[in-house]
Amino acid sequence: MPRLIPFRLVAACALALVLALSLTAGAVAKGVPVDLRVVGKGGKVLAEEDLKAGTTTIKTSPKANCFGPGSAGSGKSVTLKGATAMGALGQASKSSSALRPLLITDAFDFGLGICGVGGSVVTGKASWYLKVNHKGATVSGDAVKLKPGDEVLWNLAPSYPYPNELALEAPERAETGVPFEVRVFSYDEKGKRKPVAGAKIAGAPGVVTAADGRATVTLAASGPQYETLYATHGKDIPSPAAPVFVCVAGSCAPK
Repeated sequence: MPRLIPFRLVAACALALVLALSLTAGAVAKGVPVDLRVVGKGGKVLAEEDLKAGTTTIKTSPKANCFGPGSAGSGKSVTLKGATAMGALGQASKSSSALRPLLITDAFDFGLGICGVGGSVVTGKASWYLKVNHKGATVSGDAVKLKPGDEVLWNLAPSYPYPNELALEAPERAETGVPFEVRVFSYDEKGKRKPVAGAKIAGAPGVVTAADGRATVTLAASGPQYETLYATHGKDIPSPAAPVFVCVAGSCAPK
């Protein structure tokens, strides 16, 4: 004899399912918050922004032929479902002229290929390199699914092996004329971190890190304001900008 399920239990389960689907749809609609950074030719920073990644459409280009004969894009639009590394780049390009034109090819079965972002286009041994949370991606950018808080880096690497990625640790606040410490690390392709000796701190002329990656910085701002620091080291990928609010006479509330 079939087992009877109480009507109230069925109704409760149905309501729970509807709520779950609604929450999922809401999350997709709002997008996934990620940090996107794009570094082009010669270490030029093309984008450094927070955005909410989600389903988007990217137009491929017949000019995206950097992979050789027969590799150019069809010129058709491709819809990337959900939050992906390639989709985040495509979304950002729609609002940032520095990321246009975006030269993408759909000539391959494994996924989309990228030849150019803005004026930074693949030539010779160069190639676009993708890292998520400091680790090199092993699949194409449209296959890299993103989670909330992910850090996405696209870099036009001059050749292989790829350059290390720099990171600068600095305080959010400092006082005029009062020394403070910063530290520079590098991440290799596997995401392994180590301190960097000899890194220069842009925004603090003459400051170079010691063997442990540490350096002392003194800022001489004339009034309460933000000073932007970042680290460089040879051919390594420059670190993201680190804004430090410089206070005067102990008054440290940003205006």
